[in-house]
Amino acid sequence: MIKTEEVFEIRAYTKAELACLYNPGQTIPCALRTLSRWIAGNSQLTAELSALEYNHRNRIYTPRQVKAIADYLGEP
Repeated sequence: MIKTEEVFEIRAYTKAELACLYNPGQTIPCALRTLSRWIAGNSQLTAELSALEYNHRNRIYTPRQVKAIADYLGEP
């Protein structure tokens, strides 16, 4: 049996989608809290997201915001 490796695609993601990619074994609320803590704990990432017009109330990450998150946290 051949195992294929999934490639992470830089595109728009809902917060829940991206959080679950980074935390696959957690419930959606827990995954969201974990990803939010990781973002808040990284001042460089927070500054870059602010420059990309990120607002914590947005429900969707833009492709540029997803790329910034992946650059700082690594691909899920």
